[in-house]
Amino acid sequence: MAAEATASDTAEAQTGNEASERKGLLIDWGGVLTTNLFASFHSYCVASEIDPEALVKSFRENPEFREELIALEKGALDEEAFEQRFAVMLGVSPEGLVDGLFAGVGPDEAMIAAVRKAREAGIRTGLISNSWGTHRYPHELFAELFDGIVISGEEGMRKPSRRMYELGAERAGIEPGLCVYVDDLPFNLPPAEKLGMATVHHTSSDTTVPELERLLGLSLA
Repeated sequence: MAAEATASDTAEAQTGNEASERKGLLIDWGGVLTTNLFASFHSYCVASEIDPEALVKSFRENPEFREELIALEKGALDEEAFEQRFAVMLGVSPEGLVDGLFAGVGPDEAMIAAVRKAREAGIRTGLISNSWGTHRYPHELFAELFDGIVISGEEGMRKPSRRMYELGAERAGIEPGLCVYVDDLPFNLPPAEKLGMATVHHTSSDTTVPELERLLGLSLA
């Protein structure tokens, strides 16, 4: 991942909007409104005597794994079937595999508070998330945090599909060109930029929250 969070100059140029005219905040869940997913994955591998590098290679280099993961995120493959197939690739037991990988993931309270405060200030907010199943989300928080919700496993598509971002803006009730989009994975940002959104590559709340304050023209501290 990149070392710092930055807004997209391209998106600013496309829309011609001043920072204070951004009235929508669309945001990813895992790794943005939670603690770092990959840190949790690494810890689980170490505790379970799984080679962490084998997991990394599955994400980066194994086309079979990528196909399985895409199917899971789209809701075309259920979690149990994914665990069975993924476990074979890693040479481990499938029992509790996905739960174990996510065991170290918790809420990022600073980021959640920033979204809450933005919405209270009149910013339209939306969740756009690729899912590993849908039951781990804290659905009880959604009505408090978001005007619109787009979760890949419920939609049959996933980021970086352009439609995910369009739908996020539609459900939040805001034009895409008035939005800021936040994600921890840089390859999920370009489709948002092409729709005229300003983008922030999230690495920590320490950099993302000030950048959102600049782009939205309000205090989120």
